[in-house]
Amino acid sequence: MDRAEQVREGVARVPEEEAPVVDVALAAASPLRRFYLTSERAILGVASVALVLLLWEWTAARELVSLVFISSPTRIAKAAVELAASGGLWNDLKVSGIEFFVGYALSVAVGIPLGIATGWYRRLFYLLDPFISGLYATPRVALLPLIIIWVGIGIWSKIVVVFLGAVFPILINTLAAVRTTDERLLRAARSFGADDLQVFRTVVLPSSVPFILTGLRLGVGRALVGVVVGELYAATAGIGFLITVAGASFQTDKVFVGILIIAAAGMVSMEVLSRLERRFEKWRPRVGAAP
Repeated sequence: MDRAEQVREGVARVPEEEAPVVDVALAAASPLRRFYLTSERAILGVASVALVLLLWEWTAARELVSLVFISSPTRIAKAAVELAASGGLWNDLKVSGIEFFVGYALSVAVGIPLGIATGWYRRLFYLLDPFISGLYATPRVALLPLIIIWVGIGIWSKIVVVFLGAVFPILINTLAAVRTTDERLLRAARSFGADDLQVFRTVVLPSSVPFILTGLRLGVGRALVGVVVGELYAATAGIGFLITVAGASFQTDKVFVGILIIAAAGMVSMEVLSRLERRFEKWRPRVGAAP
């Protein structure tokens, strides 16, 4: 047997899933090029943010647009330092953080179990679907007067708004994941004598995890919106309250401080959940996969 045949036979013996995947362009690149290719997302993201900040500062320095409308990055940074030094910013962060985490935790505690139950039991889905669809389509702002009447203007009114904003993406994604579990997998499990609990634990729940994580990620954005909306209308502290007070007195730099804090919180939360979601991506059913 010549060398070529030995190589072909050796390759044929390697299972497909064990065969190494080599990025030829990455392997042949110079160290600098390799660093760019492996860090391209971070590099381009940082570069785009830096470019926008430079253009913003340049526009503000030349007063091409009134500072009342756009402020400037340096003014915003100075305002953030002043707010932090006064202690007011930390109190606002604490209040908004409590509202967010309590409201979001409640939405997870309710949304996932209720979504699983509603997706698993057909009659329960028929009973609850009109209420889920109606409440999901109702703007939270429209419910705010009722929420204030029911629980007052204290912290619980904002927690309820956060809960209502975040619970439906979580509930609906969980419900849809359970209801759309691959029927072939369900039949295969039952053909081996699995009861309903075993089918749910070994088939339905694992296949639903990626979709549940997507719902959690979408719920984070809705929860942050709920924090700001609740504090804009009924609050005496919080980031939304900071934005309202600063906007009423045309303190644009302080308005941007609040906006950037909310944006940063959203980016960090989304990135954490996106990374978690990618870890379970292999559990997601593939569109067009062979039976």
